[in-house]
Amino acid sequence: MALLTDFTSYAEAQAQFAPAKLWELFDGDRGRLNIAHECIDRHAGRAEPAVIVVRADGADEVLSFRQIAEASSRFAHWLAAEGVEPGDRVAVMLEPSLAFYAALFGAMKRGAVAVPLFTLFGPDGVKLRVADCQPRLLLTNAEKAPLLAAVGPRVVVADEAFLGGLARFDPHYEPDTAADALAIFQYTSGTTRELPEAVKHTHRSIVTLMVAALYGTGLRPGDRFLCPSSPAWGHGLWHGTLAPLALGITAGVYAGKFDAERLLAALQAHEFTNMSAAATHYRMMRKSGAAGRYRYAIRKLSFTGEPIDSETALFVERTFGRPVCSMYGTTEIGVILVSYPGADDFAVKPGSLGKPIPGGRVEVQDAAGQPCPPGIVGELKVWRRDRWIATKDLGRIDADGYFFHAGRADDVIISAGWTMSAVEIEDAILKHPDIREAAAIGVPDPLRGQIVKAFVVSDRQGDAAFRQEIQVLVRQRLSQHEYPRLVAFVAELPKTPAGKVNRKVLRAREQAS
Repeated sequence: MALLTDFTSYAEAQAQFAPAKLWELFDGDRGRLNIAHECIDRHAGRAEPAVIVVRADGADEVLSFRQIAEASSRFAHWLAAEGVEPGDRVAVMLEPSLAFYAALFGAMKRGAVAVPLFTLFGPDGVKLRVADCQPRLLLTNAEKAPLLAAVGPRVVVADEAFLGGLARFDPHYEPDTAADALAIFQYTSGTTRELPEAVKHTHRSIVTLMVAALYGTGLRPGDRFLCPSSPAWGHGLWHGTLAPLALGITAGVYAGKFDAERLLAALQAHEFTNMSAAATHYRMMRKSGAAGRYRYAIRKLSFTGEPIDSETALFVERTFGRPVCSMYGTTEIGVILVSYPGADDFAVKPGSLGKPIPGGRVEVQDAAGQPCPPGIVGELKVWRRDRWIATKDLGRIDADGYFFHAGRADDVIISAGWTMSAVEIEDAILKHPDIREAAAIGVPDPLRGQIVKAFVVSDRQGDAAFRQEIQVLVRQRLSQHEYPRLVAFVAELPKTPAGKVNRKVLRAREQAS
């Protein structure tokens, strides 16, 4: 019987895909299913590594499916001994490691709900999240434990001694969960002052995830897959960890402070063939100047989180010999637009978000809810449950049906009647060779309503001549009116924990000043 993983072309994706066929990739069914079993236990006999932890300090860690299966089973038994019941929440605030995977998958084996938390959160950020989900336990490292002692739940230090103590428990645990039982609470990357609501995923979410895995990151058996995004966030957890493991594919992850050359070296050392990263990661690789020092086995590349600037996209294709493919979606609605990495019959258009996933319906609509003609900017919407759902992003389509991002709805800048995209302005600014990062927002102006203000990160001194170079560049690349009338040179840009530039913070700072 042919499985969806047997087909690689765009034409086959459109002809062969059906939602029911996703279930053929799993042992479980619509009644009973468990993420830990599907990702780990059923692959315990595989010789290929389950996880390769690329560490910032160079001490990489290779974990087998059997290691994680046994450690997570022991952890599930330990949870039972500690009185943790199915449905209880277990917070996990650890870098990728055996302890992290033992806790993540062990909680789900037990029927508890795993709650991954970003390791760089301070006490306030953790306190707000644990107050929302009320976990029975919070697992972290020895360094973080004293800072988190007062946030609410019992804090457990998941160090080598803790893992050693689990050895007294049985290395086998038979999970028994309903497919619709809660498995993971995923918090989006908001600030500590504005807590996003937890997105609550069930065990059957692993099945619907396969649409993004097959067509967004192009995962197929035999890949060696690397995703440097933190598994505390949707991209790093779902697309970077759970999706490859569910297909029995080696998942490469990154632990510690990100270093672009360290990642490039790992691509060579571990011969990764497929990589999905944030646009920021690719930009940092380009700026490192180290890409030419290594050899690569890459066959498929994808990115998500925010648009990738054209200079970085060109660098990626020159470096790896493959175009980088967009994967667009949100934590709440999932992936809806993809560029089908690995499909030789799909032309990747520079700057585009790709086309809808197989069987998906996506439109660019005007304010009246009518489809916009090609070239006209409107709001991106997806058809779900017999209605159109707004993504809160703007976009346009071209004559060939490709979608293009035009920024968040609140990132549009209207100056003297002209509508401008912060994304396009930033892309033009980043073409300047001396600029590492850039962000653009609209600020109030008594004459024009708004004018563009750019925030620029550069190693070069920010003076009047540099400011004029930026303005001339944008006017030449875009139009005579579409340029930053104000330019601020800053040491760094505010970012969400997921690595995206946080224009909302910039707007708030401007308003306050």
